[in-house]
Amino acid sequence: MPKYMTIVKGSEHHAPPPPALIEGIDQLMKDAGKRLVGVGGLLPSGKGARARLAKGKVTVTDGPFTEAKEVIGGFAIYEVPSRAEAKEWTRRFLDLHVKHFPGWDCEVEIREMMA
Repeated sequence: MPKYMTIVKGSEHHAPPPPALIEGIDQLMKDAGKRLVGVGGLLPSGKGARARLAKGKVTVTDGPFTEAKEVIGGFAIYEVPSRAEAKEWTRRFLDLHVKHFPGWDCEVEIREMMA
């Protein structure tokens, strides 16, 4: 069965998520059951680094990344039979944000993983 990674991208400059959102996401994960293979939130980019390969040269830069308007804030991996179902789980995730975290904007990229 295919696996799909959902990659959540948005601004780091926002209030902490409200407890109701965290509770909703916890319930969503329970609802997904075995379809949800992995999930994780990421700390701010200031606690990370970026490695880049360009023209045969590797550079590593500590965060935060001032040129980044959006950063990856988290991910989920679903093992579901179709992209349509991966899209539906993503919609449910975003609907929780509409309900519990109004005003927060993000983008979620849905990508099928290599077998």
